[in-house]
Amino acid sequence: MNAEAREHLHTAYLVRTVEQQLLELFSAGKLSGTTHTCIGQEMTAVALAASLDRTKDVIVSNHRCHGHYLAWTDDPDGLLAEVMGKETGVCGGLGGSQHLFATGFFSNGIQGGIVPVAAGLAFAKKLAGSDGIVAVCIGDGTLGEGVVYETLNMASKWQLPLLVLLENNLYAQSTSQTETLAGEICGRAAAFGIETLHSDTWRHEKLLTQLRGAVCTVRRDCRPVFIRVDTYRLAAHSKSDDDRDPHEIADYTERDPLNRFLADVEADQVELVAIRERVKRAIERAARAPALDLAAKRRATPAIAELAWRRATVEPGTQLATINGALANWLAEDNRVLLLGEDIRAPYGGAFKVTRGLSKDYPDRVLNTPISEAGIVGVANGLALGGRRPIVEIMFGDFLGLCFDQLVNHAAKFRAMYNERVSSAIVVRTPMGGGRGYGPTHSQNLEKHFVGIPGLRVLVLHGRAPIASLYRALRTSVEPTLIIENKLLYRERADAPLPPTYEALETAELYPTTVLRPSGRPDVTVVAFGRMSLLAEQIAAELVAEEIALELLFPLSVSPLDLRPLHESVNRTGKLVVIEEGSAQFDLSSEVLAAAVEAYRGSSCLRVRRIAAQPRPIPSALALELEVLPSAAQLRTACLELFDE
Repeated sequence: MNAEAREHLHTAYLVRTVEQQLLELFSAGKLSGTTHTCIGQEMTAVALAASLDRTKDVIVSNHRCHGHYLAWTDDPDGLLAEVMGKETGVCGGLGGSQHLFATGFFSNGIQGGIVPVAAGLAFAKKLAGSDGIVAVCIGDGTLGEGVVYETLNMASKWQLPLLVLLENNLYAQSTSQTETLAGEICGRAAAFGIETLHSDTWRHEKLLTQLRGAVCTVRRDCRPVFIRVDTYRLAAHSKSDDDRDPHEIADYTERDPLNRFLADVEADQVELVAIRERVKRAIERAARAPALDLAAKRRATPAIAELAWRRATVEPGTQLATINGALANWLAEDNRVLLLGEDIRAPYGGAFKVTRGLSKDYPDRVLNTPISEAGIVGVANGLALGGRRPIVEIMFGDFLGLCFDQLVNHAAKFRAMYNERVSSAIVVRTPMGGGRGYGPTHSQNLEKHFVGIPGLRVLVLHGRAPIASLYRALRTSVEPTLIIENKLLYRERADAPLPPTYEALETAELYPTTVLRPSGRPDVTVVAFGRMSLLAEQIAAELVAEEIALELLFPLSVSPLDLRPLHESVNRTGKLVVIEEGSAQFDLSSEVLAAAVEAYRGSSCLRVRRIAAQPRPIPSALALELEVLPSAAQLRTACLELFDE
């Protein structure tokens, strides 16, 4: 056995020793949660790490990531402390067993979702002009996830430097692939024109040779390669949940290359003892380390400033033209910016023409994508981790359901679970709303399904939204942002005349709340989201003649939501109407009403009304659609009822 092979077996032994100790700690009740070991599969991780360049390459792993992490970083201290929930862990205990980050290493526990993220990181490498590559590790069970195929298509079409390594251990948790997997594994990648290879962990020298060749191909030709590595997991999927045939496990245990090495080895006892001692000391250090002080992190957060007002930002032109101009300016001033979306290039310029003309000036940074919403947002996540500033257009807001996982379990989580050591600054913008007769799958307002998600900012454009300034604010953001536009607002102007006697103010914030305030004391507070701001202004203008004054609040950032303007207003009026275009029940209005009631300081109960769309799918017939959506008449009635109470 040559020196390199012996060194690789020592690394595999380190991985196995760490994982066996983790299982013992779990059994002793000293760890909480769960862990997924790669016992039996270590040689894949070792060969992969040995084939890559730590100065420029990246590994993206999954829930079964310990082996990949240790082979890449040689950091048992960081891993053990992380799983034990300690401050000295690689992510301060915030990521745990499945969610690790180090230089050139990312993992996430969501099956399949990491594949487009890895492609985005590879895209960033390609754009940088480096010869760095990204290797993404998946299991055979992951082949059931549709986003994998979206990514294979984009990686092949865009010629991304991506190595897809599939560890074929024959089981998805406890279910045999004979029950779940149709067709041939390598044939799936080959269908996208991707070169495929087939290897296993029982012949380590061949595996190492094939992986090094695959890495060389990806690096030299800047194109993806797929390698299937047959292997076997000797331990349970998670701790002790194992229903597989014991005879099958015993057969593979006997074949295991590390077990064979340990059975025959004599000269390596000094090295193996040293590895065991190293792991023992790492556990002892982790046990003594403190847990992360989240309270201290909260105290370090700047205090919320006292509410301050300024004159509202007035921007000329329609919303469509203003968004187009803001995107053009950002593209011109920051070469890290990319626009991704379906049909956004010339001559089409997007379904609502928001990106019209941009690809003519920036042909390499305004890119048409396949119809792959989850894959597009996943690639954007990887681009952001790779230092780019991706902006994604989702053609209709109704399609956000397809990319929910990438927003909720990836974009919104990366910064927090990686202990704020990465940027996740993607922007996803999409039009929502009815009024055009597009029917139940193209006319919804779904923003309520995305609000309240920690780590994800949701902006909802209203009729006087300061679009150019909000895009300037986004340039320094490190958080993911979802921007909800509205089809009927594209033609509106923020500099339209105000209702008589009203002035426009806004909070002195990056994403301000706009307030239309009457000259005298207001009688009723109206909070209007999105296009409902137009209805609110219409009714405010009508009621001027009846000497009824409304104070109109138009939040821009609805998650997180700055409640200070609301509290200030309802404590003046004692009467509140909230109107949104989304469907009633468990909606934005509910949160506003609850916050208003909690903060109301009046001597009697706060009086409220809530207006929203009927809780039913939106009809295609325009006349029926208008019956379902909120109306100006409903708002007028609610305001008059409260005024008379």
